[in-house]
Amino acid sequence: MAGHSKWKNIQRRKNAQDAKRGKIFMRHAKNIYIAAKQGGGDLDTNAALRAVVDKAKADNMPNDNIERAIKKATGMLDGASYEEVTYEGYGPGGVAVIVQVLTDNRNRTAAEVRHAFKKNGGNLGETGSVSFMFDRKGYILIVNEDEKIDEDDITLEAIEAGADDIVTEDGAYEIYTTPSNFDEVCLYLQNKGYELEEAEVTLIPQNYNDVSSDDAEKLNHLIEMLEDDEDVQDIYHNMNSAE
Repeated sequence: MAGHSKWKNIQRRKNAQDAKRGKIFMRHAKNIYIAAKQGGGDLDTNAALRAVVDKAKADNMPNDNIERAIKKATGMLDGASYEEVTYEGYGPGGVAVIVQVLTDNRNRTAAEVRHAFKKNGGNLGETGSVSFMFDRKGYILIVNEDEKIDEDDITLEAIEAGADDIVTEDGAYEIYTTPSNFDEVCLYLQNKGYELEEAEVTLIPQNYNDVSSDDAEKLNHLIEMLEDDEDVQDIYHNMNSAE
């Protein structure tokens, strides 16, 4: 995992908070919908759902909104039908980019994603054009800003839970698992009293692409433009950050 830190990208995203409360709630609702659709609506057995619900509550999202999103995903409530779509392509400097969206209008979203790539010097490719450059892994982030978590303790507990790797990075612990034991590791750590800042099955680049500062700036503009789209849920890339 050397040279890579999702925490860097998460910090940057947190420093660009969306000012619109309704938009924040919509993003949380979609994340809850995905987690419940994939793993069921029980917070006690679905660690990913539990983590996104905790984040929504931290942003003061009403319980009614949370419950509605879960019920929609589990078929207990009628509502908008969302479709998960993945777009692949190349950004400035040949950086591989994968964009995952949750949309109720595929044509609209495709046009907006294509426009973002084109405007920032990138281009969309066919399905499978860059996904082979990434590995699917479970990712858990535990923040240690107050330095109360002992590194040896959490390392041993993560290994005992079944984690593959743990990385210490800028006041945080990044824990990697196989997709198959992701839920088990999450629940184990939660039961040990750890608060999971992020918990998801994600894509990790196999190799990283060094680009010029100009291309890095263009890629960051592409990412920011995509993140402004309410349909976009996740963005993965293999640019090697110089931060």
